[in-house]
Amino acid sequence: MDYYLSPTHTQRFDLEIKNSQFITTVSRTNGREAAKAFINEMRAKYPDANHNCWSFVAGAPNNVHLWDQSDDGEPKGTAGKPMMNVLQHSDFGETTVVVTRFFGGIKLGAGGLVRAYSQATQEALLHTEHEKVYPRSPVELKIAYSLLGKVEYWLEQSDIEITDKTYSDNIVINLAVIERTWPEQKVILTDLCQGSLTLIEPDNA
Repeated sequence: MDYYLSPTHTQRFDLEIKNSQFITTVSRTNGREAAKAFINEMRAKYPDANHNCWSFVAGAPNNVHLWDQSDDGEPKGTAGKPMMNVLQHSDFGETTVVVTRFFGGIKLGAGGLVRAYSQATQEALLHTEHEKVYPRSPVELKIAYSLLGKVEYWLEQSDIEITDKTYSDNIVINLAVIERTWPEQKVILTDLCQGSLTLIEPDNA
């Protein structure tokens, strides 16, 4: 797919298994720092919980450098790993899942814990309100001042994000373009400027 899913907002889902309460909170987090901040927020919200286990894919799903997990005191491999396994196969990205457990007095055993944390994560993601996120690439656009008005107007009508502008002899506009739609937009933009533009893209930077 040329997109992945991400939560539209922070959402909570409750599950009870053998008197233990599992509270699953799902949030959109872009980057490790955002993921860690959300995890700390959940720890502060439920300081009396027995465990706040978590897993995150804090970027695009295929970016393994932004994956992480924790059992937070549960037996090794019974919480974070099964949560991550569900998250990895969900098509979600920029997503952190925290499962908060309040122990209900009945031990679940290693297999029971794996099933419980898997179920808590799976059911939460199944019901999470989400949106499609299209991967973007940076592009630098350099144009003359005389073209600024019509180029800005065209950009406002498109799905391209303007991340920065620099005014010097020419105007340099930094863009974040959706990889899927950029090839066609590049042709339109070039025609709009009658070829009087400079584009610097990752491949030819």
